[in-house]
Amino acid sequence: MTTGSTLGSPPSQGSQRKRGSTKDYVALYAVQCYKCYKWSTVPKEEFETLRENFTKDPWFCSRRPDCSCEDVADIEYDSSRIWVLDNPNIPKPPPGTERLVIMSDYSKIDTYYVMPNGKRARCAGDVDKFLEANPEYKNRISASDFSFAPLKVVEETVSHNSAWKAAKAKKQEKAEAQK
Repeated sequence: MTTGSTLGSPPSQGSQRKRGSTKDYVALYAVQCYKCYKWSTVPKEEFETLRENFTKDPWFCSRRPDCSCEDVADIEYDSSRIWVLDNPNIPKPPPGTERLVIMSDYSKIDTYYVMPNGKRARCAGDVDKFLEANPEYKNRISASDFSFAPLKVVEETVSHNSAWKAAKAKKQEKAEAQK
């Protein structure tokens, strides 16, 4: 998969928040050129549009005006930030909704959609409940317009972090205890 994003503070919480405290939100969106493999940052809305058709219509540096594969990458893929890989071909959120990706403890990423009434949907069942309670949206929104598929945290970009290691160990212990 060649679309990615990095985690950071949501804009409303400011830059003083430390990475890993409480929750981290995707703060930067990037796409990788299908030809030269350089990463370019893009606005969230453009990222969602590109992601929706990524397999059929991959991204190239030349899509940007006055840009080519010979230019310097906007962002380097390294461990200076936590990288999260998104799935290709996820539908763009319906009008009036917003897709939020939140990392809660370095080992778990939740995908939510903020619905037009401001409430969060965590699964297709929540979307169905919203549509039952708000029938005026049934012609514009359906549960198939949403994807709650988990994103992949690129472990090598956070493995140096002791909080990541502790959270991963806790998750593994919990899984083994359930066996």
